[in-house]
Amino acid sequence: MNRRLTIVCLALALGCSAPAAQAQMSTRAYAPDNLSQLSSSDRSRVISQEYAEQANGRRIPDDQLRFYLAQVNSGWSFSKIKQDIATSLRGNGGGGWNGGGNGGGNWNGGGGNNGNGGTIRCESQNNRERACPTRWRNATLVRQISGTACVQGQTWGVRNGAIWVNRGCRGEFAEARGNWGGGGGGGNSNYSVTCSSNSKREQTCAWEARQGRPVLVQQLSGSACVEGRSWGYRNGTLWVSNGCRARFGVR
Repeated sequence: MNRRLTIVCLALALGCSAPAAQAQMSTRAYAPDNLSQLSSSDRSRVISQEYAEQANGRRIPDDQLRFYLAQVNSGWSFSKIKQDIATSLRGNGGGGWNGGGNGGGNWNGGGGNNGNGGTIRCESQNNRERACPTRWRNATLVRQISGTACVQGQTWGVRNGAIWVNRGCRGEFAEARGNWGGGGGGGNSNYSVTCSSNSKREQTCAWEARQGRPVLVQQLSGSACVEGRSWGYRNGTLWVSNGCRARFGVR
């Protein structure tokens, strides 16, 4: 009788402890605050997981992940990265990665030069409008980095000494002088070529090599013009594809 009672009690004890053990196993294992202790792959995994949890399952943008990995090497703690992710998702500026917001962050904050050849990156997160202070009177789009089209006057522009972007436009901009921009180099700032990809076919357009390499001045199409993907310059020839239509000029 006593033996049977012992077996029943043991079974009950095991049955009660199993769910608790499973719950403990499924509890998220938080990373150390010093992520430099982890391998590169584990750093990426931990940061990606943190972003997904804060963003309701959305995947962290590749460039934002690269930024945080670089900041780990600069001494950022995991706590700071988590806080910065929350700031970026709120879209109200003030963080290191804030799409060129007003906080003067390490990556693309309040200045007009982010250390990348006199350009500034300005990004519309979650299709919201974002203003990036530059003190420039005019600007030119140097490189579009979003799949969403950056069209001057529609999804980006300049007002009150700041570049504004919206509807998902993410790009790198430079100060524009003269009629549209450029300055510097041996090119003529008035020189420009409009090149169009009709029916999404690749189209080549004549370009004067003595002007130097072309830059995207104004996107005219709804389809995104992304350097290396839908436009480029090779063997002295300007090319566009995938529906890109834009005006190109010189720096």
